[in-house]
Amino acid sequence: MNNRFHRILNRMALFTALLAVGLILFWGPFMQIATASIYLNGIIIGTTLFGIGLCFWEMFRLLPEYKWARAFFRGNKKADLPPRLLRPAATILRCGGRVPVATVTAAMDMIAVRLEDSRESVRYITNTLIFLGLLGTFWGLIMTVGGFAELIGGLNFNDEAVLDLMQQGLSKPLAGMATAFTSSLMGLGGSLTVGFLGLQLQMAQNSIYHELEDYLASCASVRKDAGLE
Repeated sequence: MNNRFHRILNRMALFTALLAVGLILFWGPFMQIATASIYLNGIIIGTTLFGIGLCFWEMFRLLPEYKWARAFFRGNKKADLPPRLLRPAATILRCGGRVPVATVTAAMDMIAVRLEDSRESVRYITNTLIFLGLLGTFWGLIMTVGGFAELIGGLNFNDEAVLDLMQQGLSKPLAGMATAFTSSLMGLGGSLTVGFLGLQLQMAQNSIYHELEDYLASCASVRKDAGLE
């Protein structure tokens, strides 16, 4: 568990660093994409940054749980209780002796629910980014269709300057297309970024969970009077 937890944390840090370096290297094209629809893309960028911060926040909240598990599995039975996630199992293990299977199952179910709850916010942000990308797509398409309808409806094809007027009127439909494509790109990119970090968070939680599950299984006792063999 020791090496795996730190590998996951290092992977998250490396991924975020590479993302930052890529943005610095391609800052010009990125700003062109972001400013195509500054308000909507700004919301998507802000939501992405919040999701990245939330993933690291949840990861660092795992550190006290991880330190307790590492100390306890190494034989330090007097280690301080973990703050939140693993506290039910820690309380049971502090009692010493063999633990009934039903108690082990209840404790692990409680911990699994707590881990799932901690991932809900990250999952919600990922879905929100996809929704914002789709919202920008449909908004841009509406602007494009409305722009073309307004352009065609206001043209007088008997006028010799109709081509010049058409060229001037294309700015609104093209702006709508830019909004549609850029918001889709930003939304998908943000959801992939937060989704990857959320996956690493889940892997880190599962590494602690499975290690604790194996340890509790070795401490569990089966009662024959309960009808179990």
